[in-house]
Parts: sequence; structure tokens; C-alpha cells
Amino acid sequence: MSPKDISVVFMGTPEFSAVCLRKLKDVGYNVILSVSQPDKPVGRKHIITPPPAKVEATELGIEVFQPDSMKSDEAFEKISSLSPDLIVTAAYGKILPQRVLDIPRFGCLNVHASVLPAYRGAAPVQYAILNGDAKTGVTIMKMDAGMDTGDIISVCEVDIDPLIHTDELMAKLACEGASLLIDTIPGYMSGEKVPVPQDEDKATSCPPIRPEQAEFTWDQDAWTIHNKVRALSTWPGAYVIRDGKKLKIYDSEVIGAADSPEGFEDCPAGTIVKAHKKDLIVMTGNGLLKINELQNEGGKRLKAVDCAHNYKAGDLI
Repeated sequence: MSPKDISVVFMGTPEFSAVCLRKLKDVGYNVILSVSQPDKPVGRKHIITPPPAKVEATELGIEVFQPDSMKSDEAFEKISSLSPDLIVTAAYGKILPQRVLDIPRFGCLNVHASVLPAYRGAAPVQYAILNGDAKTGVTIMKMDAGMDTGDIISVCEVDIDPLIHTDELMAKLACEGASLLIDTIPGYMSGEKVPVPQDEDKATSCPPIRPEQAEFTWDQDAWTIHNKVRALSTWPGAYVIRDGKKLKIYDSEVIGAADSPEGFEDCPAGTIVKAHKKDLIVMTGNGLLKINELQNEGGKRLKAVDCAHNYKAGDLI
């Protein structure tokens, strides 16, 4: 069976989804419908904005459907009326009810941005970085009614660079996931690739990120702070509170405590040990953190090279 003979309903919302949708279409799969979450307000001006997967589908000439809920009769009737061979989801953002999962004759496949059963849930990439993992990956699974609990069909692993941020890693995983999906579908549909149940004893979850998770204190380990910075730089932004105000850090690097400038070896956490030209370096509870980009509450987001001269070594930040 060639790709053009396989009718696919695609479900996805963010850029990760758009990459997978584009790959399906490029290879020649007959994508008959693209389902995304509704347009939402974005930015300070709350401008109603279509999700990336919708934009991609429109550009590809694919019909778009944006139900408020997949549990509605409208959603069920719309998809069932198309009698798709396969449903493919990638970061759609909602659990599909069993009656929708039962519609396609070959079932539903999901592209999930972790090596399952690790990081089941809404924020697998953020949690992999938060936890300082050296590797992550993508899993193609056959969906069931649970939260990322379906049987595994294929997996690929990806190294996590210690300086990479969530958006960059997500983009890398999207490319890997799209390729893995294309490699997986033929073998799955022919029966050559047999789904394997997940090991429940190794399962971990990753619920949606909450704004309060972004707070850190300078007495924490430098790597803990750095991982929080790069995991949450897109949203909500890692921050520390000083004098009742937020200081957000958007980009950083870890420097060993042994590299502390002379005279600052025993200074308290939160002390600036260097503020010169492009270097803004702060003592933490264990190690030094080089701040590359920051924003004071009510101020502009600035590169350290543009503002390090406003700080003074020996002061608390």
C-alpha cells in the first residue's frame, strides 16, 4: 500500500506538530483533515493567533477542523464521516476518547517527545532539561485512552546539549520524530512492527509547567539554576526574587567554583563576582553562573554585553 492510498486524519497544534504534518504530506500520505486546538490570544496585546499546525495545514491545502472538545458529538461525527485509515497525533494537547480512537481501521499513532514510559504528559521536553538529562528522544506509540500509556512501536534517542533550550530541543525532536513516523508507518500497517506494552514500573509523568516552578534561589546549585533557565526560557522564564521584585534570567552558562575570581571564594550566594564587558557572573550555592541574558521587573530584556557595566562585583544581585 503506497502513502497516497492511506487516508490520514492528523491532529496537532504547535510547531512540533507542523513539522510532522509537513513530513506526512511531503512523503505523499493522503492527509484528508488536520485537527488543531482553537485559535488563542498570544502576547501582551492578546492577539488571536492560529496555531502553527493550522497555518501549515492551510498552506498545504488541507481542511482544518478546530473543535472545542474531542468529546463532542460534532467532533466524533466529523471524523467518523471521513472513515480514515489512520489517525496520527503529535502534540495535539488533548486526550482522545475511546470512540474516536476506534474510528480508523488501523488505529491511532502518536508522536511523543520522550522515550516512553519516561515523561508521560504535557511537558516532556521541559522536564528532561529541568532534570539535567543527558538524553531524551521520540516514541511512536499506538494510542489508547490513557495519558501516553499506549503500546510502543518505535523509539529514537537524542542527546541533550548542556546549553540547549526547550525550543531548540523541541525543534530537533520534531525533525527526528517526523522521520521516525515516516519510517514506522509502513511496518506498522503491514504488521511487521508489533506494538509492545510499556513497562509501568519505569513510568514517570510530566504535568503542565506551573508559573511558580520558574522561581529559583541563588543558594541552589548552579546546574539546577541553569537547567531551570534553559527549560523555561520561553515560558514562564526562570526568576529570582530580590527586594520583592523579579529578576528573570533567560540564558546562562555554568562555570566551576574553582574559577572564582580571587577574593570571592567564600562570598555568599547571589554575590556578583564579575561584572565587566560581556561577563556578568554570580556565585551560587555550588558553582558560578554566568548570566547571558536577563530582565529586571518592569525593564527590558537585555544581553549581558549591554548591561554588565551597570552592576558591580561584590554586590548582591
